[in-house]
Parts: sequence; structure tokens; C-alpha cells
Amino acid sequence: MTATRIGRLAAELRDRLGPDQVIDDRPRLRTYECDGLAAYRVVPALVVLPHTAAECALVVRACVAAGVPFVARGSGTGLSGGALPHPDGVLIVTSRLREIRLVSAADERAVVEPGVVNLAVSRAAAPYGYYYAPDPSSQQICSIGGNVAENSGGAHCLKYGFTSNHVLGLQVVTPEGELVRLGGMAPDSPGYDLVGAFVGSEGTLGITTEVTLRLLRVPESVRTLLAAFTGTDAAGAATSAIIAAGVVPAAVEMMDALAIEAAEAAVRCGYPDGAGAVLIVELDGPAAEVDAQFAEVVALCRANGATELRIAADERERALIWRGRKSAFAAVGRISPDYIVQDGVIPRTALPEVLRRIAELAAERGIRVANVFHAGDGNLHPLVLFDEAVEGQTARAEELSGAILDLCVAYGGSITGEHGVGVDKATYLPRMFTDDDLDTMQLLRCAFDPRGLANPGKIFPTPRLCGEVPGRRKGPHPLQAAGLAEVF
Repeated sequence: MTATRIGRLAAELRDRLGPDQVIDDRPRLRTYECDGLAAYRVVPALVVLPHTAAECALVVRACVAAGVPFVARGSGTGLSGGALPHPDGVLIVTSRLREIRLVSAADERAVVEPGVVNLAVSRAAAPYGYYYAPDPSSQQICSIGGNVAENSGGAHCLKYGFTSNHVLGLQVVTPEGELVRLGGMAPDSPGYDLVGAFVGSEGTLGITTEVTLRLLRVPESVRTLLAAFTGTDAAGAATSAIIAAGVVPAAVEMMDALAIEAAEAAVRCGYPDGAGAVLIVELDGPAAEVDAQFAEVVALCRANGATELRIAADERERALIWRGRKSAFAAVGRISPDYIVQDGVIPRTALPEVLRRIAELAAERGIRVANVFHAGDGNLHPLVLFDEAVEGQTARAEELSGAILDLCVAYGGSITGEHGVGVDKATYLPRMFTDDDLDTMQLLRCAFDPRGLANPGKIFPTPRLCGEVPGRRKGPHPLQAAGLAEVF
């Protein structure tokens, strides 16, 4: 029955969009079987490549009419399985919606389609003296639509915040196939913050087809420092000292010895020999302020045991310092055949203790962990290294990965900082939230998607509303019994 429905849907969409925009042969479908988290793979039943917002809406309406689930996908660089296809559903790929519709220096705004690559926004704004602040490590290939879905961050989110701080308006296709606008060019909109609800919803509330972004003026001065330390304890202490001094750098990034080894093998970044950890600290803003704060940062690094300091003299040297950090995730492939990219958050004052505990957990399981992360806001990215060909290593690596998330929660942090929940971390969400919390989130999801067709199976481990498979709860949900919610 499913194959028949998909066949009819494919024929209908080919007729309305054209044969080049609909893919249903298995070899080509396998191109889309996973996002950046390759451990999870599902071949979609159908892939559709719309060229416009109207075509996105058309595809969603066709899916709704056929009762077929759908999943939105951008560049496919996500690291939580958020764009993992549904085996009996349609994958709607927005990468062909890549027009930059407006760059307005006077309004400090850009209006772009979801397939526009993150870095392309800054390049388009550069002639006007502006740029787009959120900068994931994958900014050369990740799309704005995917950034909106995952509420992506980046190295400079310490000072400038995440995607949610830079999105003012959205055009979206609702899970019913209606094309609507949320927010706009104004700094704020009256009523409920639907833009805020949509950003970071991982495709469960609809599909982004246009984004209004906040642009920032290129800072007058940028100063970048690389500080080497004997280990992560000293580097963590320096990080805390900088923030405690009232200095808010644009970025404070840390790499441990194993991450440095990988970066050297991959891109020959030339970091100090024998360093147990390095900090990359970048300040930006008015020249006088940056100069004064930079001197303070240098002094604090030295006071906390920096063994070597390198200060970028120009843009070339700045790019060289950042090269190792930006390549870190891919670089570990040079020192390990397989690895898990994890993403959790802790209070930055707990960095030394948590990193020591991660090392202990890794040693207990005979697994190596390379640490590279946003030290300034405590957003960890431990890279769990293993060899799938060695019996038992995969299981131990996955166990360690989960233990790291438990550790983050135990220290008052979060199971994700910027990669999202997707399918990878859905089972860990109850570690942070109660059943009632999760049910309340589901009520919002149901308000947008009562049929449960938009990216089903993501984020929530045991969804209990919208007609999905029931979990532990017996009897009516309390909000249903009170007449405040409805089970569809």
C-alpha cells in the first residue's frame, strides 16, 4: 500500500514540477540517506527538489493529501540526524532555493532563501561594510535553512549569540501546506514569538522558505591570540579568568593535545610543539576598547600559565590560527578511522573538572577522546575516537558518548548546545525534562502539526500526542482531561 501511495505521489509531482525535480530510483535516493551524522542511514521513499516557496508548499500539500510524512533537508551537514529521511516518506531538499533577495545596509538586514550558504551572506554584505555573525565550522557549506532548523551557533556565539538572535522574520510552509509569514523586518513583532518557536524546531513545525536576517557592521578592529598551555586545566582557568575580568571576547576556543595532533596532521596549522592545550581568543569592536582588553587578556593568559603566546599581525596570520580550529572535526579522521562528534554544554567554571572526568571515563573504556570546543560558553564538542573493525569498540564508544551527555546534565548543563537533538539524542531528552515538560512541548508541536507528518520521530523519545504511538502514560493526558488539549 505504501509503495502504491508513493508511486502515485511521485507521478503527481513529476506532472506538476517536472521530471528533473523528482527522484525515485534507489541509487540516486541513497545520496540522501543521511546527513552529517553518517551513523544513521535511511533511504527515503522519494526525494523532491523544489525551486520556489510555492513549489515547497505544493509538495507539502500533496504529502498531506496522500498521508505521507515529509522531512526537510538543506545542505545535509547536520550532526544529530535531524534531516534523516523517513523510509516511507518524502525528503524535501531546499538546496535549490538559494537566492539572496535583499541586502540592505540602511536597514541592517538581509533577506535570503533557505538554500543560501551561511558564508555567502557575509560575502554579499561585505561591500556594504556588514556581515552575518553566526559562523558554524561548516559555514562554507551549511545552509541558512539548516541553521534556522538547528539554531546553529559557531565560534563567535559567545559575544553575538546563536541563529535565534539574528533571525527577525521567516516565510514558512506549515505542515498543512500553507505559506505564511512570521515576524518581519522590524526589530520586534507584537504577539507570541512564533519566530522564536520556529528557530531550532528541527523541521517539526514546518519548512523555512525565506529568512530575514540581522546584519552587523564589520568591527573597526579585530585582534586574535593563540595561547599554549601545559593542559586543559590551565587553559580552562585562563578562560574563567578572562570572563571574570569583565572581558567578553568574540570567541574563546579550546583544543586539547589530541585535537591539536589531528589538526596538524590534516592542515599543518603550526600550533606550538608539545602544547597540552591551546586557546584561541579573539576580540573585536572599537580599536581603543579592543587594544585595552587585548592587553588584559594577554596578561591573564600569562598569569594562568601560558607557555607561549602568538598574536596575529595581519589577516593571513589570523586565518592561519583559525585554520586548525575550523578543520578540527574533519581532521580527526587522520588519527582515527571512526569517531562520534558529541555536543553538550556545561558551566564554564566546571571545565577543568568535567574534562578530567571525561578523560577518566574514556580510560575506563579504552577509548580516546579529542576535545575541541567553545570554551567561553562551555559548549563541549568531545570527539570520541574508535575503530568499528575492532570488536566491541563501537559499543564502548557509544556508551562513552552517552556518559558524556549524562555528565553534562549532572553539572547543570545541556545535552546539546548547537547541533540539535534529532534522532541521535532523543533518548537523552528525558534526562533534562520531566514527562510533563515533554508533553507540553508536544502540545506546541501538535498545534502546528496535528497530523504528525512533519519530520516525525525526531527530538521526542516517546511522543504521546497527535495520534502517535503512546508511551508510558495510561489514561488521558491531564491537559486533555482539563479540556485544554486534544488527541488527534
